Amino acid sequence: MQSSSFPLRNYNPLPLFHFLPNNNHFFPFTKSQSMSTFSSSSSPSPSNNPTQQQQQQPQIPNIEQNKLSHVIKYHNQTKHNFNNYARGPHGLDWANQPNPFRRYLSSPLLPLLHFTTQQQQQQPLYSSLFNSLPSPKPISKTTISQFLYDSLSLSAWKSTSFSTWSLRVNPSSGNLHPTEAYIIAPSIESISDSPFVAHYAPKEHSLELRAQIPSGFFPKFFPPNSFLVGFSSIFWRESWKYGERGFRYCNHDVGHAIAAVSMAAASLGWDVKLLDSLGFDELKFLMGVHVFPEFETPSNAVKGKIPEIEFEHPDCVMLVFPSGVSGFDLDYKELSSDILLFSKLEWKGKPNSLSKEHVCWDIIYKTSEVVKKNLTLGDRFLVDPFQRSGLCSENENDCESCYKGLTVREVVRKRRSAVDMDGVTGMERDTFYQILSRCLPSGSENGKKQRRQLSLPFRALPWDAEVHAALFVHRVVGLPQGLYFLVRNESHFGELKKAMLPDFVWTKPEGCPDDLPLYELLRSDCRRLAKQLSCHQDIASDGCFSLGMLARMEPTLREKNVWMYPRLFWETGVLGQVLYLEAHAVGISATGIGCFFDDPVHQLLGLKGSTFQSLYHFTLGAPVEDKRIMSLPAYPGPDADA
Repeated sequence: MQSSSFPLRNYNPLPLFHFLPNNNHFFPFTKSQSMSTFSSSSSPSPSNNPTQQQQQQPQIPNIEQNKLSHVIKYHNQTKHNFNNYARGPHGLDWANQPNPFRRYLSSPLLPLLHFTTQQQQQQPLYSSLFNSLPSPKPISKTTISQFLYDSLSLSAWKSTSFSTWSLRVNPSSGNLHPTEAYIIAPSIESISDSPFVAHYAPKEHSLELRAQIPSGFFPKFFPPNSFLVGFSSIFWRESWKYGERGFRYCNHDVGHAIAAVSMAAASLGWDVKLLDSLGFDELKFLMGVHVFPEFETPSNAVKGKIPEIEFEHPDCVMLVFPSGVSGFDLDYKELSSDILLFSKLEWKGKPNSLSKEHVCWDIIYKTSEVVKKNLTLGDRFLVDPFQRSGLCSENENDCESCYKGLTVREVVRKRRSAVDMDGVTGMERDTFYQILSRCLPSGSENGKKQRRQLSLPFRALPWDAEVHAALFVHRVVGLPQGLYFLVRNESHFGELKKAMLPDFVWTKPEGCPDDLPLYELLRSDCRRLAKQLSCHQDIASDGCFSLGMLARMEPTLREKNVWMYPRLFWETGVLGQVLYLEAHAVGISATGIGCFFDDPVHQLLGLKGSTFQSLYHFTLGAPVEDKRIMSLPAYPGPDADA
């Protein structure tokens, strides 16, 4: 590793902005409070009373306690606050912007199919997928091509007089795309005569054949007509721009990709479930990312030629299988043994270089080591029954009216991240409720409390919902402006209510469906407040509503394991993708907001310690089009990487 000491950004304290809502009783911010409470993003303690918290929390072994302490340290250190931001680069080093397209040079490139407008019209309606999945289609070159085309491919190119860049179906923080995808599949006619591992190359909409795997692998472990999709992350792509906070954003993007894959699979009658019992080593060999040189994390942030930093960190593998499969026996110990033998396969292709020089933010790599998951054994792969979601799910005519009869492909491929919103357009109250009902993990028709993740696309996640949403309602016709809260796991309701300010009213808004756990906390014009909390960005106040996603963090890490830390971000990414798609389906737009002031959000709600933490913000509203930017088709695109 060729490197040199890298001076971290020096921070000039920013002028402190104060919240000025209508009712100062609920927002008691003063300059002295904010300066003392949020003077350093790395200093907040996880509890105001450590002794009391230790008595209340379950005891865990020392080694696990050390890991937990590190994760909380990373989380606190990467918080933005009014008077300083998380550590990052001085500015953008455009000469070393990472190439967004990973290629495995010299590996066979297998082109996939593209689709005409007429073929797009044969797609199922977007709204229909939330009611039930269509009959499953067989695995073929056509269906695999469609699956990737509607989940991870390019969706357009954008161009100005100065630059050209690509957009993808799956959203990404800063459009930097740290997520790489792999297909592990049985033999598919016109793709491969043998079962294989392939890397997906979105710029070419092609598969790069990495290895051939034993013919008995899939019949031994998985039901017919199924295959695997794996995701890995290149941390350098996000940290190039965002510094230490980049690890958070990589995991947002894993969640976006999980949801994108789930929606595309659903359109083909396929279900998706994380194989989350597998550990880091199994994922590494299954995707073939063990071929990267071992990366030794430096003791501090360094800058220089560090090619090893471009390695891929394996995140997760999902089983894609025909809908209707209720479960099957799966010997994870034997599966692990067979996967570890993949290290002996002949792996094709050399990964391309992404940048000439790099900056290593050491805490990202230390944290990724701490949260690595080991193999956890189980003997049954369970698939929960599909649950409908949405208020109009029983009435197709109402759904088609709300969603304008758009097909799945029309929604997923036209999704865009809004750069600006008009600050004028409002949303009908019923549309607002409909969008939120799609955000419920357990569906909206079973009459049970929200907890289990059973509806599309949340059903890909095997854990109970851990993420809630605090909403700033700005322009919803028939609903007072103010602060609202969506409880996505109702077993947390008492804990949330106790942890938050005692003066919040917790009443159901007018016209709110009984099975939508949405609560009004207070009435106030929160537009300026939402803007200030989201790093002073107008887009947080100029939409119909914005929100912050709050995860039940420290208790989850204690009860399950520290490897749940990235998974909490995955869940926010899945929820974010639902908000993206719903916004576009009803005729507006949305944007994920990664830059927000963490602890001021918590103080606004009265939250203390690390029990509940804000992980991701979002805004929905009418976009303002930048007419200086030209849109070009996704395929064929320009020759140069962009």
